[in-house]
Amino acid sequence: MLKKNKTSLIITAGAALLLIAGSIGAYLLIVSRRPAQDVPIGANIIPQNAMMTISLSTNNGEWEKLRQYGTPESKIALDRVLGDLRDRLLTANGYGYQQDIEPWVGKEITIAFLQNYTTPPTTSSPQQSVAIVMPIDNPLKAKELLAQPKPINQGKMVERKYKGIQIAELQGVPDRKLSVAALASEYLVVTTDPKAIDRIIDTYKGEPSITSTPGFIESLEPIKTNQPFAQLYFNIPVSATYASNNSSRPISAENLEQLKTQGLSAAVTLESDGIAFKSIAWLKNNIETKLAIENNAETMLTRLPNNTLMAINGGNLQRLWQDYSQGSQANPIAPFPPETLRSAIKSSTGMDWDRDFINWMKGPFSVSLIPATTIQNSPGKFGAGFVFMVETNDFKAADRSLKNLDEIMKNKKFKVEEAKVSGQPVIKWTTPFGGVSITRGWINKNVAFMTVGAPIAEAILPMPKSPLLGSEFFEKAMRSQLKPNNGSFFIDVDKAFNPKNLAIPELPPNQKVWVDAIKSIGFTTAVTSDRTTRYDAFIQLKKVNQSNPPVKVSPKL
Repeated sequence: MLKKNKTSLIITAGAALLLIAGSIGAYLLIVSRRPAQDVPIGANIIPQNAMMTISLSTNNGEWEKLRQYGTPESKIALDRVLGDLRDRLLTANGYGYQQDIEPWVGKEITIAFLQNYTTPPTTSSPQQSVAIVMPIDNPLKAKELLAQPKPINQGKMVERKYKGIQIAELQGVPDRKLSVAALASEYLVVTTDPKAIDRIIDTYKGEPSITSTPGFIESLEPIKTNQPFAQLYFNIPVSATYASNNSSRPISAENLEQLKTQGLSAAVTLESDGIAFKSIAWLKNNIETKLAIENNAETMLTRLPNNTLMAINGGNLQRLWQDYSQGSQANPIAPFPPETLRSAIKSSTGMDWDRDFINWMKGPFSVSLIPATTIQNSPGKFGAGFVFMVETNDFKAADRSLKNLDEIMKNKKFKVEEAKVSGQPVIKWTTPFGGVSITRGWINKNVAFMTVGAPIAEAILPMPKSPLLGSEFFEKAMRSQLKPNNGSFFIDVDKAFNPKNLAIPELPPNQKVWVDAIKSIGFTTAVTSDRTTRYDAFIQLKKVNQSNPPVKVSPKL
C-alpha cells in the first residue's frame, strides 16, 4: 500500500510540476510577445535587422494639431501629401480609414522598413520592403473586415499558410506584392514583400526582434514623453549598408564594420507652437570606444549678438575633426572626404590643415551668420557676414600660423592691412578686385575670429551686451533641457530666408511652401555618458490664421 501510495504521490507531484512548468512556459510565451512598457506597439514582432521603424499615433486630435501648423499654403500642401498616401494605401485597395480601419485599430501603428528579401543581393539599386503593423484593439470589428474583403480590380488574392498562420496575397499586378496576415487577435500586418511577412511571422514566433537589439530598451527611458505623436528607430549599421548600396560613393564592407554607433531612437511630440524631437544614440556593445564627456559649447553663444541669424557651435573643434576623419570612411552620407579639405588648404595656401590649424583648435568654436550693423544693406552690398570663432589651446602656435597666412595672402595680391574695430586691433584682407573683405583678430588672446562678407566685427567686439544665449527668441527656438551641452545649431528661418534681409536665390515653389511655414529651428546635442549621446530639436512653426476647408484625408496610415 505504501509503495502504491508513494507511486501515486510521485505521479501527482510530477503532474503538478508539469502543470506549473507549462503554466510558466505559457506565461513567458505570452509575456515575450507583449511589448515592454513604453516600447512602440508592434516593435516586438519587427525583425531585429529592420533598417528603420516609425510608430505613428492614431489620435485624431494629434493629427488635427499637425494641420494647424504653418501657412494656408503649407496646410494645403500637407493635406495633399496625406491625401496621396491615403489614395495609394487605402483607396486604391477599396478601403477607407474611418469606416474600415479606425473602428478596430489601436492607439498607434508601426511602419517598418526591412531588407527586400525577394530582390537578389546583386541588384545594383536594392529596394526596401515595407511592413505596416496595426494592433487590434477591437477583435470583433477586425474580424468583420477580414470576413468581408473588398473586391479587387486587378490580379487575384491567393491564400497560403506559413507556420500555421493564414496569409492572403495579391498576385498578378505588376509592382504590387501585398501580403496580409492576422496574428491571432493581436496584430494585422500588411507587407509589400511575401518574404517580409514570413520574417514578421518568424519574429512573432520567437526570432529576435528589434527589442532584442542591445541598448534599444534602455534608449527609450531618457526620451520618454507623455503623448508622443511619433517614435522613430534607426538601426545604424543596416541603414548605413543600405545607403552605401545606393550611393555614388559606396563604402566597403570592411569600412562599414568600423561603424561605432548601434542605433538611434527618437520621440516626436506636437507642442502648441511647433514640433519637438528628443533623440538618443548609443554605441555598439562589442567595441571598447568611449565617448569623451565635454559639454562646454555654450560659451561661444555669449560672444554672439542676439540678432544672429544662424549659429553652429561645438565644444572641441579638434576632437570633432578627428572623429569626423576617422568615421567618414564608414559614413555613406558624409558631406565630403576629409582629404578633400586637406588638399584644398594645401593647394591654395601651401599650409597643412592638421598641423598648422587643427593642432591649436582644441576648444569651443562657432560659425555664425550676423546681419550687417551699418548701411551695408544698400544695393550691391552684403546684408550679412559670416564669423568663425575658435578658442585656442596654444596662442603662440595659432598666432604664428595666422601671421604666416597673412603673408601668403599678400603674395596672392590681397591687400593686407592693420586696422581697429571698437578700439581693438584687427587685420583686414581685401581681394585684389575689392569685392570681398575679410577681417581677422583676437578676443582676449585666446579666441581667434575671422569674418567674411559684411563688416560685422563690431558686432562681436567688444563682447555684446545682449548676447544670443539667454535671448527670448533663441530660448524659444532651442527648447532644450540639455544644459550644459556639447553643441547646437540655430537658425532664424523667418529672417534668414527673407529677401529683404539677405540677397539669396528664390527657392523653388515646392520647397518655399515648407520654408515659409517655419519660424526657427533649434538643435542641441550633449554627451550624457561614455556610451550615449542625446539630441534635442525643435521646429518652431507659424500657425494657420484661418480655417481652410479640410481635404478629406485619413492621416493615420
